[in-house]
Amino acid sequence: MSTDAAGTRKGAADRLRDIESVTDAGLARLSVDAMLVELLDRVRDILDADTAAVLLLDAPSGQLVATAARGIEEEVYQGMRIPLGRGFAGRIAARRQPVAIEDTNDADVVNPLFRGKGIRSLLGVPLVAGGQLLGVLHVGTRAPRHFGDADVDLLQMVADRVALATQARQSETERRAAVVLQRSLLPERLPHVPGLETAMRYIAGGEGDVGGDWYDLFTLPSGWVCMTVGDVVGRGLRAAVVMGRLRSAVRAYALGNRGDPAAILDRIDRMLRQFEPDEMATAVLGLLEPSFERLHLSVAGHPAPVVATGSGPATYVDVPVDPPLGVAPRVRRRAATIDVPPGAVVCFYSDGLVERRGQSLDARLRRLCEAVTVRPAEEVCTTVMLQLVGPDRPGDDIALLTLRRLDLAAATPLELVLPAVASSLGEIRAALKRWATDVGAAPDDVMDLLLAVGEAASNVVEHAYGPKGGMLDVRLERHGSDVIATVRDAGQWRSPRGHNRGRGMRIIESVADEVRIDRGPQGTEVVIRRRVGEAD
Repeated sequence: MSTDAAGTRKGAADRLRDIESVTDAGLARLSVDAMLVELLDRVRDILDADTAAVLLLDAPSGQLVATAARGIEEEVYQGMRIPLGRGFAGRIAARRQPVAIEDTNDADVVNPLFRGKGIRSLLGVPLVAGGQLLGVLHVGTRAPRHFGDADVDLLQMVADRVALATQARQSETERRAAVVLQRSLLPERLPHVPGLETAMRYIAGGEGDVGGDWYDLFTLPSGWVCMTVGDVVGRGLRAAVVMGRLRSAVRAYALGNRGDPAAILDRIDRMLRQFEPDEMATAVLGLLEPSFERLHLSVAGHPAPVVATGSGPATYVDVPVDPPLGVAPRVRRRAATIDVPPGAVVCFYSDGLVERRGQSLDARLRRLCEAVTVRPAEEVCTTVMLQLVGPDRPGDDIALLTLRRLDLAAATPLELVLPAVASSLGEIRAALKRWATDVGAAPDDVMDLLLAVGEAASNVVEHAYGPKGGMLDVRLERHGSDVIATVRDAGQWRSPRGHNRGRGMRIIESVADEVRIDRGPQGTEVVIRRRVGEAD
């Protein structure tokens, strides 16, 4: 071995150790982009190059995206994208082999910036980690140059270290982004629905990586209540993104729907096929009638809910199970309807709750049914998690959504505390109708109570508060054959304006047996007494 060759190799080894030290320690706190820029400066020094760049693979589009560059920063600023197989970088990525070009004037180079910068010679190598193509690292010189085997080996060693660092940093960045995205998309709390008690649990499985499980519960303007639990196949940021899109689509398609969960899932299926053709998801969707008496269900490849209605354990709902969303061929989706008597508990969940390696699914479902009984929703959730999860971290995500229809006849009085805004009036009417029906009031009496309490509540919304708003309290209780309704606010009523004012109180008086109004510095209280007959 010659002295010059030995010296060259020693110098290369020294420079490589510099790269290793920077990769292992000095860049630990930098973002992916900042880390790559710092490494590219080192690479230029090592190989005496004028430019250096990293293009990372965007797998969904099949393109290399300029992510970091030195001496040719325009690649990044202009969002340069190179299809796999095309041009200099595209050939490197497609073949997963180094490519050297001594004279760009005689080569297939699609990037106009190379010629604009006067780059004559190029050397590029693939970024591969764990058998996965991450992108391309290349350097260029303005002076014509022959890149020898030693240059290729050195750049490839650097690229291997860059690939490992990039993969680790990308994985962590993606995980954090997925967690933030998922938390922003899943409801922070379930809405208050008068007459229902709800509770939920959400647990990330495995090592805490984000999956595609979701849950939701919301009310519709028609008085129906929509609830859903689903699971996008896969994990990570992509699964979280698709999950968010599906959850939003459920909300959009539920508006205007007339109690047909199968139609909603069919539209979700069509949307997924059109815009996310490589994705698949399972879901169960329920629509609870405004009376809360019946629940309409449709299932797309997902475990059906369990329902408890008596003193014993819950039962697995017998509902037809259609294929998952996004799976060919399309089918006519079906729905089933179950009764939800007062006091009943319905439990929706994702498969991570009942599937365990080495354990029978039937046995796990039996354990779930034993854990779900007619008790408060929070107690049911706690018991289910205790019995089916226990002390061990689950291997898969778990979404659990439990609702209980309150037995208002046994839990009178009805008490509501809502913002004094127009949108609260619908909630009051729906809750009052359910309560009055459950306590046995005749239909005509129910309608009169709806009219009287509705007018009193409307007066609070319109007159009690200024722009800052306030709260509206409604309480109903039955005493023998009388229903006593109290509507209370903490505001100072404004003087009536315009013509035909005062009609609300006349309407209340026309349908009530007695009306009492108390006004004071602490607010106004309207007490309405209405004698009710028994429903047939």
